[in-house]
Amino acid sequence: MLLLVLDIFYISYIWPDWSEFGQGAVKKTKFIQAYELQAKKNSSLPTLRWKPVPMNWIPVGMKSAVIVAEDSRFYQHTGFDLDAFKEAMEYNVEHLNFKYGASTISQQTIKNMFLSSSRNPLRKWHELILTVGMEIKLNKKRILEIYLNVAEFGMGIFGIEAAANHYYGISVHTLTEQQMAALAATLPSPKKHNPHTNTRRFIKRSQKIYRYMKILSQKRK
Repeated sequence: MLLLVLDIFYISYIWPDWSEFGQGAVKKTKFIQAYELQAKKNSSLPTLRWKPVPMNWIPVGMKSAVIVAEDSRFYQHTGFDLDAFKEAMEYNVEHLNFKYGASTISQQTIKNMFLSSSRNPLRKWHELILTVGMEIKLNKKRILEIYLNVAEFGMGIFGIEAAANHYYGISVHTLTEQQMAALAATLPSPKKHNPHTNTRRFIKRSQKIYRYMKILSQKRK
């Protein structure tokens, strides 16, 4: 009982004022702040690259690519994709490997904003509670805008604008569809699989995302 009371107190302590996140410039996340601190202590790390941009600066294709790659039912669920979770667990059990966790874009956004990358069950519990709050207080468009601006795309590279500039030397609004698919394919393992490492897994994932993007594009016409 004492632990429950302490945890409730902790959640109330970290509970954000959602009105500060509902509009305006996207704020630095806990992940970005942690990287800044790490880079100050370790001069061998790349300097932070992060430049948040408004939603209307990000092409529809880029938004579609990330949703296809990370959370295909983003607009249908309320923060948790139970179907995806079930599929992930079935895969993990079948292959005896806890490889997939089926975190939604909403959950990943919360983790980046307020928590850590720890696999501690308590951290996961806090993620779930905060995700419920965010889904109630913020609309899907804003959640996606935050995620696209804070997701990690490589060592010290946060947000889609910094990623476009780092990998292609251009702004996100001038990316080709193939480049959009490639950036989306870096998620969720950007340090290992990205347009610079160009691994076999990355190429295969990028091509798959691009094919789905073309299907979605045809449906919109």
